[in-house]
Order: sequence, then C-alpha cells, then structure tokens
Amino acid sequence: MKRHRNRQKAVETAVSLSDLPRIQPQMSMLSREDQLRLHQASCQILRKTGVEVFSPEARELLRQGGAAVTGDLVKIPPSLVEWALASAPDSFNLYYRGTEEVAVKLDGQHVYFGPGSDTFRYLDPRSGQRRDFMLDDIADIMRVCDALPEIGFVMSVGVPRDVPDDLYFRYQYATMLRNTTKPMVVVCNDLADMKAITAMAAATMGGMDKLSQFPNILLYSEPSTPLQHSVEATEKLLFCAENSIPVTHSPAPMMGGTAPSTLAGAVALGNAEMLSGLVMHQLKNPGAPFLYGHGVHHLDMKTMISVYGAPEFQLARVMAGEMGQFYRLPVWGYTGHSDSNAADGQAAADAQFSAIVALLAKTNLNHDVGYLEAGLTNSPEMMVLTNEIISMTRRFVAGVRLDDEALALDVIHEVGPGGEFLSHDHTMAHWREFWLPQIFDRQRLDAWEEAGSKDVNARLREATIALMDEHKVAPLSDAVNEEIDRILGV
Repeated sequence: MKRHRNRQKAVETAVSLSDLPRIQPQMSMLSREDQLRLHQASCQILRKTGVEVFSPEARELLRQGGAAVTGDLVKIPPSLVEWALASAPDSFNLYYRGTEEVAVKLDGQHVYFGPGSDTFRYLDPRSGQRRDFMLDDIADIMRVCDALPEIGFVMSVGVPRDVPDDLYFRYQYATMLRNTTKPMVVVCNDLADMKAITAMAAATMGGMDKLSQFPNILLYSEPSTPLQHSVEATEKLLFCAENSIPVTHSPAPMMGGTAPSTLAGAVALGNAEMLSGLVMHQLKNPGAPFLYGHGVHHLDMKTMISVYGAPEFQLARVMAGEMGQFYRLPVWGYTGHSDSNAADGQAAADAQFSAIVALLAKTNLNHDVGYLEAGLTNSPEMMVLTNEIISMTRRFVAGVRLDDEALALDVIHEVGPGGEFLSHDHTMAHWREFWLPQIFDRQRLDAWEEAGSKDVNARLREATIALMDEHKVAPLSDAVNEEIDRILGV
C-alpha cells in the first residue's frame, strides 16, 4: 500500500514539474548588427529604388503617409517604415471554426504547421496514381489534416478540376470549411473572391464583426517580385486591413531569376517588398494583424526549377525567423516540402531538415506540408509522414530539465551499484515523457515479419486511408450550409 502511494506521489510530482524551465537546443545566425544592416539595406531599396504600386487607393495612402509618388513608382522613407513597424501588433490569434477558442497563438514563440495551396497534381494514396485534383480529394485531405495533431491550420492543397475555373477558390474554401474545424490560410484570385470567402467565414461566426474579433482565416498574398504590387494583391491586402482579417503579404524572390543570386541580396529585396506591403496595410488600418515573412527560393541553374529541398532555402528561413524577431512580428514559414516526386527517403530528409529549422528558428506559421515535386504535387501520405517527423523533432527541441527531480541523485543513490531502475517509482513517474512513434517502427525483425513486413510506405498508406475513411468532423449547421451554398450560387 505504501509503495502504491509512493508511485502516485511520484506521478503527481512529475506532472507538477512538467512545466519547469528546460535547457533547449538553440539556433542563431544573425547578430543585432547583422539584423540592423539587413533592415537598413531594405530601407535603402525602398527609399532609393522604390516599388511600383498599381492600386490608386494604395498610392494615395502612401502619398498621404509621406511617400514620394511619381506615376506608379513609390519611394518610401525609412520614417514611414518605422511607423508601420511600430503600428503592427506583435501578436494575434487564430480561432477554431465557429468558436472563440484559440487554435493558433501567433506570438513569435509558438510554432505551427499546415499544408500548402493549389498544387496541380494529386498523389492518390488509394490508387498510388498521380492525377488531377477533384473537390472530393480536398475534402479527404482536410479530414486527414483535421485528425493530425501536428497540423495546426490548413490551406487549400489543390486545384479542383470539377468546378468552374473562375470559382475554384470559393469552392476550395467551402470544402475546407465543411471538413475541418482548424483555422484556414486562404488564397484567392481577386477582391471578389476574398469578399465571398470572408462572407462564408463570417457565416460560421455569426457575422463580420465577430469574425474580425475572432478570425479563423488568414489571407496569403504576394507582391510581384521584383518590387511590384499588383492591383489584385493590393486590393485584397487593404480589404483585410480594413476588416482586421490577418494577412501575410509574403514575397517569393527566386535567386538568380527574380532576385540577386546571393542570399543576402535576395533577403534584402524580399524584406523590402514585405515592408512596403506592411506600410500600405498599416496606413489603411493601424494595428491590423500582419504576419511577417518571405519565401526566398533559388533557381537550379541546370534545370531552371525553383528549389525547395536546399540548404540555401533553409538559410533564408533562419534569416526570416531572426528578422521577424528583430521586428517583433510573428513569422510565416515553410516545412514538409520536397523536390522529390514521391514520399520517399529524399522527401523524408527534406521534411526533417525543414522541421528542425522551423522549430529552432521559430518561424511561427509554417505551410507546404505535403508538397512534392517542388510544389506541383500534393501527397497526403507525405503529410502523415511529416506529422511524425514534426512530433519527433518537437520533442528534441523541447530539450531537457536540470532540476533536482530530473537529475535523480537520490534515486541513483537508492538504487546503487548493480541495481535496476525499471521497477522504481521514479521510472513509473517519468517513462511517459519519452517520445513514442505512431508510424515509425521499432520492432525487431521477427516481430516485424510476423506483423506483415510492412515498410514505412505501406504503413503510411494504411494510416492515411484510415484517416480519410474514419475521421469525423463536427458538421456545420443547416443554416450555415445554406448560406455557403447561397454565396457559391448553388
């Protein structure tokens, strides 16, 4: 009886100590002086070279804010950049569909992962074949994302071929709403699309005012590198600012193509483009939520392919994370993507590399989980694999404790030379802290063969199809479904 009480006390002690500070692995590349130099380089680009802004409303906002406007060319003074940085909030939240429950804390510290958007090809786990996307495929993948614990948000994953081309962004979003409760990063063509998507999101919350207060969507938008802001992108940016819908206006410079072939030059350019978007956004509505980020890639000079699985891409991610911390803004990032054409060893290596960089660099909202073929193909099996990799990596990044309970000196003394720890209360209290795989296999050969000799690809396929077939998502109300159909024109 006494031993039982001791075990219970040991378990309670472990629980109470679980939130104690840990010694964690660290990643650091840019000094304060380096960050300042990059910032000043970007400000020089904006002041001396300028950006082209094709939206008359945005140009007028910039003119009134103190920028020099000549035709479409706008030159932005450093003082206006500093004002915008001071105006933007250093944190904001995203919420579960239809609730006031926080799903994602964008505070510069928490790190989340989700899929990418709008791939053209679907690697179907049921058939093993690559084909065009259909709307039902998006629904299947949303249920997988809803079930996976390391997927904190979703994106639209693929371009459906069984809906009208001019409306597919709206159908994507409606399908996402109906198949997951997690917050959504949305992409769309123009302001009309954005208004329709926002109206559907507002229907789940009970109105636009409630959506602005508890947003469950975030717009992903881009400038046109180098140094241009299209009418369509800027109109969406300003609409989100006006309605306090979170947004990332993240450029994607390609080194050697649309940006200098050096990392420093490409990051300075992308940072300048991001800052110019932030200035317009904050001029429209000071204090509206904005997510910092850029997606600096490079062209493989042999193939002219924009590369994802590359050390240069990950170095750019570290620089983005550290510049976001410099600006005290949460950061947009990338994880779980590969140039490989299959969810194979190369894809796993790329996913592991990107996951550890995201978690150590603290890029906060990381998309593209499931991307293969440099973003042309989506694989739900790759999503399930990356979920496992993120889980394992998150445990590594959590580090270790060095308090008295963790050092266990009294336990070591009690067991003594030649003793065993397996039956000790301390082991009972702490063994659950070990990371346990869900997909990876630790069995020895005999047990593995008895279980069917399934390699990781077979296990991934089975797990993915099971999630598609079995995971249930809380349905929307009839009234919300009817409003979504009305917006779609169904």
